[in-house]
This record gives sequence, C-alpha cells and structure tokens, in this order.
Amino acid sequence: MSPIYLGKLSEGDPLHGYLKHDIQPQISGECGSAGYRVFRLNGSNDVYLYENRDDGSKVVGKFFRSSRKKGIVKAASNLSREFANLCKMRDYGMTGYPHDVVRPLGCNYAMNALLVTECCEGELLSQVILDALQQGDYDKLYRKLTALAYFLATFHNRTVTGAGVDFNQDCSYMDSLIAKLCDILAIGGSEAQDLYGLRDQWRRTPRMWDDQRVLVHGDATPENFMFGHGLKVVTFDLERTKYADRVFDTGRIAGELKHFFMRATGNRHAADPFIGHFLWEYACHFPNRDSAFESISGRTPFYMGITLLRIARNNWIDNDYRRRLINEARECLVRR
Repeated sequence: MSPIYLGKLSEGDPLHGYLKHDIQPQISGECGSAGYRVFRLNGSNDVYLYENRDDGSKVVGKFFRSSRKKGIVKAASNLSREFANLCKMRDYGMTGYPHDVVRPLGCNYAMNALLVTECCEGELLSQVILDALQQGDYDKLYRKLTALAYFLATFHNRTVTGAGVDFNQDCSYMDSLIAKLCDILAIGGSEAQDLYGLRDQWRRTPRMWDDQRVLVHGDATPENFMFGHGLKVVTFDLERTKYADRVFDTGRIAGELKHFFMRATGNRHAADPFIGHFLWEYACHFPNRDSAFESISGRTPFYMGITLLRIARNNWIDNDYRRRLINEARECLVRR
C-alpha cells in the first residue's frame, strides 16, 4: 500500500521538536530548520513516515500505544523489546549490503511509546509476489527468494545457541490459533480435536526436536522484507523476535507463498516450485546441502500448516476462502 499523505506536522507538536533535535542530527549532523510532511504507512501498529521538507530525508515512526492499543505497560514493553532486538541483530553484523536490519534512531516512551527508525527504500516481498502473479515476472520472484533465503540463513546461523529446540512452544502457539478459530466459529469442536491430534503426532516426531535454537524474525511475512539491488535484503518489525526452530521463519514464508498463489489462482499447488526453490537456496548455506534440505523440508509442513491457520483467523478473510485455508492447513499437517 502506498503512503497516504496526511499533512504537515505542526511545529507546536512535541513530536516536531523530538524529530528535529533528537533524530535529525543522527541523519544530517545538525538540527537545521526542519519541517515535516506526514504519511500514514500500513502496519499492525500506527506507523507513519516523516519527511523533512528541507532535505528530503525520511524516518519511520511506530507508535506502540494508540486508540486501538491502549495498554501503557504492554506498549512500553513491546517498544523496549523491538528496540533491543534491532540493536542486537545489528550487533550480529546485519548491517549494510547484503543483509540489513533497519537502524533504530530513538525511542520515546512519553510519546505513546514511539520507536523511530531510518526509512529504507526498496520493494516489498509482497509486491514481488504480486508482480509474479499479475505480470508473470517469475524470474524476479525466484531471484528475490534466493536473496531472502541467504538473508534468513545468515540471520539464523549467526545466532545459533547450542541449545535444543523446544517444540512445545510451537505446539502451544498452534493451540492459540485453534482456540481463536473456535472463537470465531470457523471450526467446531470435532475439527479442533482433529487438529490437536495432528499436533500431537508432530510432537512425537523426533526431527521436530533435533535442531538447535536460533533467533528467528518471528513475523516473517511478505510485508516485513524489502529488496534492493542484487542480494540486498532489509528487514524491520522485530517485535516478535525470539529463540525457536529456524523453520518457524522459513515455514512461514512457505505458507505465505502458498496463500498468495492459492488465493490468486485457485490452485493449491501453484506455489510449490517457488517454495521448493526457496528451501533449496536456504539449504545451500550449510556444509551438507542435501541433508540440510531434507531436515528443513521434513519440518516445513507443520509450520506451513500453522501459518495457514494464522491467516485464516483474520477478519478480512471471507468465509469460503477461510475454509479453503483451514482445509489446506490440515493437508499440510497430515504430511509428516
């Protein structure tokens, strides 16, 4: 979605002073006589772009507290967590080309729990997928999935802990998705019990426990990765970063690809070549590509399944397509 112009930021607004005196010097080295244009961006929180009218520089402001999310303590906690996660991943060397985590510029708890970051230019993965679907630009999608696989492999491999995966955490997450689908009457009790049974079968599968925990992005959706030239990938929105199985991220990308292609074409298998390419490219960043691909592919159906359940709970999904998502999620979960 393109930014929506809202107007000029009033010089009497405390945010104007914060941007001018605390943020602008980090960009240009001086305060200057900045005035700001304000644009609304898409996001789960209130996210805005602020453009300096004097030099054209831009920053992004993300408010964790808003009319939709009023909890002060939770907003402050989420702000602290995302700021720390951005700094942590940049400390791991995820800066510049080709792997870049957006640079945090400041956090202000008094201003509705505001996080300010640099603004990066590029093309979102969601747009690349749509170009493939609408214009047949499949080569670009293959190239960008190669770049994303390289980025995520680096993100994960630099943060390996040595501790084993706790798959119970992902089973609990699946439970929360099932509960939500029950709450909105998308599934009934017998279908929920069927899904719980599939969960338990995966829980008893040894390979789901065999890998080491890594830091995962935690919200690896097509709206949270941006591409530049070549292999350049930028990511942001690290609020949900956590230690987990690396396939928590790669499986979500696979599930999102399935969703995009299935919704656009009606063909549940249309995304398979792109999913296979993405996982194969991810596996090339391990000493034994074949064994890595086998291990990752063996765990992927579970994470694809819960990704489709996650999408199905959204209120913008119509009932017919929600049913298709739930059915496809079950098809993924029976493939162990």
